[in-house]
Amino acid sequence: MLVNLNVKNFALIEEEDVYFGNGINILTGETGAGKSIIIGSVLIALGEKVSKEMIRDNEKPSLAEVVFEINNDDLKNKFNDFGIDMDGNEIIISRKIVNGRSVTKINGETFTQGKVKEISEYLLDIYGQHDYHSLNKKEKHLELLDDYIKNENLKVKEDVVRLYKEYTDLKKEYENLDIDDENREREMSLCKFEIDEIENAHLKPGEYDEVEKEHKKISSSKLILDKMAEVYTYLSNGYDGISEKLSSAIKELVSVSDLDADIKSINDSFADMENICSDIVRDTKSYIDSMNFDESELNEIENRMGELSLLRQKYEKTKESDDVIENILKYKESREKVYNDLLNLYQIKEDLLKRIQLKEKEIEEKSLELSEIRKKYAKELSDNIENVLKDLNFNEVVFEVVFKRKDNYSLNGIDDVEFYISTNPGESTKPLSSVASGGELSRIMLGIKTIMASKDNIETLIFDEIDTGISGKTAQMVAERIKKISGDSQIICITHLPQIAAVADNHYLIEKSAVDGKTYTSIRKLNEEESVNELARMLGGAKITESVLGNARELKEFAKNIK
Repeated sequence: MLVNLNVKNFALIEEEDVYFGNGINILTGETGAGKSIIIGSVLIALGEKVSKEMIRDNEKPSLAEVVFEINNDDLKNKFNDFGIDMDGNEIIISRKIVNGRSVTKINGETFTQGKVKEISEYLLDIYGQHDYHSLNKKEKHLELLDDYIKNENLKVKEDVVRLYKEYTDLKKEYENLDIDDENREREMSLCKFEIDEIENAHLKPGEYDEVEKEHKKISSSKLILDKMAEVYTYLSNGYDGISEKLSSAIKELVSVSDLDADIKSINDSFADMENICSDIVRDTKSYIDSMNFDESELNEIENRMGELSLLRQKYEKTKESDDVIENILKYKESREKVYNDLLNLYQIKEDLLKRIQLKEKEIEEKSLELSEIRKKYAKELSDNIENVLKDLNFNEVVFEVVFKRKDNYSLNGIDDVEFYISTNPGESTKPLSSVASGGELSRIMLGIKTIMASKDNIETLIFDEIDTGISGKTAQMVAERIKKISGDSQIICITHLPQIAAVADNHYLIEKSAVDGKTYTSIRKLNEEESVNELARMLGGAKITESVLGNARELKEFAKNIK
């Protein structure tokens, strides 16, 4: 059951920490006090999306944390299978949001929100206004029936889903082969051209990387050779070469060296430079002569590189492999298959048609098997719903699950299911969506939810304003129904009706207040006297008289005797 809810920095809540108890936990308060924020916080902890508007202060972290007590060994084993450490009896689900980033942990370990939602289905069931509105959608009826059957039809339904996917894949494959002769010939010609172009290239796995590497290497050699040739030209290009200019400078210096002693030292320096320059010229010439560069080899590699690059651009459709050539050859294989399929098109279509017919037979058999299971349990579900609805002031109700066969197969088989109901004696049943009011839909869904919870052993049921469209005797009967199911499940219920609030084992008041210009929502547990006062407010409005208080106490005492 849900033991504790801790909320920080959500909507009108700055920080609230509430402990729930066994039995019926009733939440009441003025309209607009923020009752739905409490249930919304539970949903946020369990993986619901959070809008930016829900964060009270963007500068602070937000927290929604729920604590469940688990005493069912089968459920503990289930949670262990999910990877949850179940050394004790508690599951703590904590979701923290900081700067728009959300982290959810279960018993200290991080889980995805999707996994948390999956886990939460075993912890509680929430019934809100959107649930009963969904009864107007026929598709919801089949979903509810399958949820009721669950384990009994699970394997068969999985088979139907698998067979349907296989069936649709085969049909899609067959439809893709629906091509006229002209387009068939055109596609075959294109396939043949592409296959031949790849084959004529005589590709070898790994060749692209090898040629690319060799191309870089030989291209570098050509660049080095060109640059060294330029250096050699600068050094020894006749009159314009550096060597010749140094020799000329030395001759000029020699001619005047006898006239000034300092010129001799300059001349000696120039002589050293000439010797160094001669060594550089010799070394440069030697390096150039030693280079083994073949212009024709470069042209050959460049041509191959260009050919491979073009093939890559045209035919590397996927990157399944790190090897470009393997990807191109993989494409060639796919085109060969297309070519052969087109070549043998009529035989392939005939074979596919036979496979489709066989798959139709399989899905027909499994769909019929699934339909029989559904029909068997539909009667049981109808009887259970009728019994529950009679406790909810539908005295002469007849409830039916009506089956029609769909025109086509689907993931759900062949069944088109719709709930039919009659609430008046002597009237034939009609589609639920066409005859039930909002209040009636609310009670019907309440009945269905309680049946599902009992069947699935759900320990906590949350009812968010289930009193929509009801009052008087009907409200009293809804309260009695809630009291009845609280013997098996913990109930957390938001209500505006005193008849329902009176059955509380634990009564909580949700209030809104303003402090220093800021609005806050708070929740607190009421003692017996406070609970009576809150019932009086719900009965009498703004002015609470002794007579109204007396009615509240009487209502409270009456609720205690409900069994």
